Amino acid sequence: MTDQIILNADLRERTGSNKARVIRNIDGMIPAIVYGDEKETLNIKLKLNELTKASENELFYTQVLLIKTGDNEEKVVLKELQKDPAKGKFLHADFQRVSSKTKLKVVIPVNFINEDECIGVREDGGVVAKAIREIEIMCLAGNIPESIDIDIETLHLGDSIRLTEISLPEGSEIPGLTEETDQMIVSINEPRAIEEDPVIEETDLEDGEITEGEETAPDSSESEGEDAKPTEEETKEDNSEES
Repeated sequence: MTDQIILNADLRERTGSNKARVIRNIDGMIPAIVYGDEKETLNIKLKLNELTKASENELFYTQVLLIKTGDNEEKVVLKELQKDPAKGKFLHADFQRVSSKTKLKVVIPVNFINEDECIGVREDGGVVAKAIREIEIMCLAGNIPESIDIDIETLHLGDSIRLTEISLPEGSEIPGLTEETDQMIVSINEPRAIEEDPVIEETDLEDGEITEGEETAPDSSESEGEDAKPTEEETKEDNSEES
């Protein structure tokens, strides 16, 4: 298990959109709230650098976090992180209090194990087709897994694994999962055939065929015949001699 993510916060008295803007622009912090567990809502502000660093860790979005305000500590999960759609800057954060007995819906990434050792790939020449890369589960706040590990080493060509076939941490379940809503997570498929353009081979031209741009030479026999034909003047001379 990785170290828990900790955020240091200050209490804030300013509330409302105008005062939240002051907190961001003047104080250089991000307004946030902590609510739930039948306790009073806590208005806080977080250090921008700490929130930015925490948000770069994928566990920030799925694991239980610890928020410290002075001597007070709150175990929470992130419920919403608002950003400016144009600039991408943080605007506000909402956190929900949890206890070890609190049940939560969380989205957990799928971790595929032994892809390189998969029988269907190594021996049968298949390819791994991943249909689902994260799964929403219901689990206790104190037992949120970092990932759902799925071992595909023993899968052969044509084999697959579905949601109903995976093992979840104790006390966890996939909400609404039935035989009708079951889905394939991963399968080993035949590789797709790559269509190649046909290769046209150059062949010897058959008799009588000509290449583009090439003109036919005049027939020699026709040329000779044209050359042998007497001209009009020659015919007149012949006739005068006979007379």
